[in-house]
Amino acid sequence: MDKLDLLFRHRIGILKNEIITFENLDIVLEKTAREIPFENLCVIENRTTDITKENLIDKIIKRNEGGLCYELNFILYLFLTENFFNTTLVRGVTYDHIGERWSATGRTHVLNIITHDGQQYLVDTGFGGNLPLKPVPLNGDIVISNNGKFKVEKADSEYGDYFLYMKLKHKHDCWKLGYVFDSTVVVKDLSELNEVQRIIAEHPESRFNKKPLITRQNQRGNIILTDTSFTEWIDGKEDKKEIDKNLFKEILMDKFGINNSY
Repeated sequence: MDKLDLLFRHRIGILKNEIITFENLDIVLEKTAREIPFENLCVIENRTTDITKENLIDKIIKRNEGGLCYELNFILYLFLTENFFNTTLVRGVTYDHIGERWSATGRTHVLNIITHDGQQYLVDTGFGGNLPLKPVPLNGDIVISNNGKFKVEKADSEYGDYFLYMKLKHKHDCWKLGYVFDSTVVVKDLSELNEVQRIIAEHPESRFNKKPLITRQNQRGNIILTDTSFTEWIDGKEDKKEIDKNLFKEILMDKFGINNSY
């Protein structure tokens, strides 16, 4: 069976003999965010498969696609585990700023918690354009990355014990609530991830089963592709253009490396 460690390194551009430590984990997160897009094409095109290690290797590494949080953070979990990190997967609920409420899909955000030198850190590569790009300690300390400022604070919520707050570079003037998660309830079985995928694919209020959304980070911001528009954020400036179906497929291949031939 293919060794995920070597395949993942090749996918994001890390040398096979480079030792992954807590101190250079931010490099792994930045490379992952730039090389593996956050996207929902499998959900939109009704071609989801069971969440397994083998299926994710086939989809994200061999077919050069991306995925949603339960796929991206699970494959990162497998990579971190193979590199001897003390890692667990947990679930959370994202905050809907438009509706000013917690997401109606419930505990469908999946993220990693690592423990290093007795301290716990949030590690998330599946939050679209809101990625911290660095481990965020659960003690309230502010982390600054190329994407902005992030902090995790103790929560008093029915959905979990910690809140993630963010102040995105060039976009937010004040702290915004990202999601709440429960650090004590660990994902123990792949059936939980498959249940998350089912909810995302079927729930009437899911954000990801209505139209395609593909995004990834780059050096100076991020790019966002939908079925009707392509947006580039460069140093805080937005360049948005309307597109048609043919241009969608061209941009998907050119900017994200995804051959959408389904």
